[in-house]
Amino acid sequence: MRLPIMMLALAIATPVAAAPAGQDTLIAFADAFDKAQLTKDGAALTRMVSDDLVFIDGSGKRLGKRDFIEGWSGADDSFEPVVLIDRTVTQLGPDAGIVGAETLLKGTSGGKAFTSRFRFSDTFRRIKGRWQAVHIQVTRMP
Repeated sequence: MRLPIMMLALAIATPVAAAPAGQDTLIAFADAFDKAQLTKDGAALTRMVSDDLVFIDGSGKRLGKRDFIEGWSGADDSFEPVVLIDRTVTQLGPDAGIVGAETLLKGTSGGKAFTSRFRFSDTFRRIKGRWQAVHIQVTRMP
């Protein structure tokens, strides 16, 4: 008799997981943002990145919008598709959120193959009705 009551209490106390309002558009934007990077779509990145972007690269250096876009659009660079591991989505309200994950990025740069494993956090904000990246933090992993 006690077990069914505890299970009922647990069921009442455990909310059904529902995406917060706006989270679906945040995730869709994050997916499009990742695609623009991997396909080297400089025009899309220019629209998707705030002019005052704060970009902390894997070495801890603070950079900006130009550096971020140049890092993804080099003429001699190519990237393989990536798999996001342990993706997190933190909604900070209807107009802001953080999307992060771990990934293994492979490709070529300057004719040389590379592999880079890192965790990132992209902070997005809806500005004048459209999402933009406002802060990006990258942490290299062994």
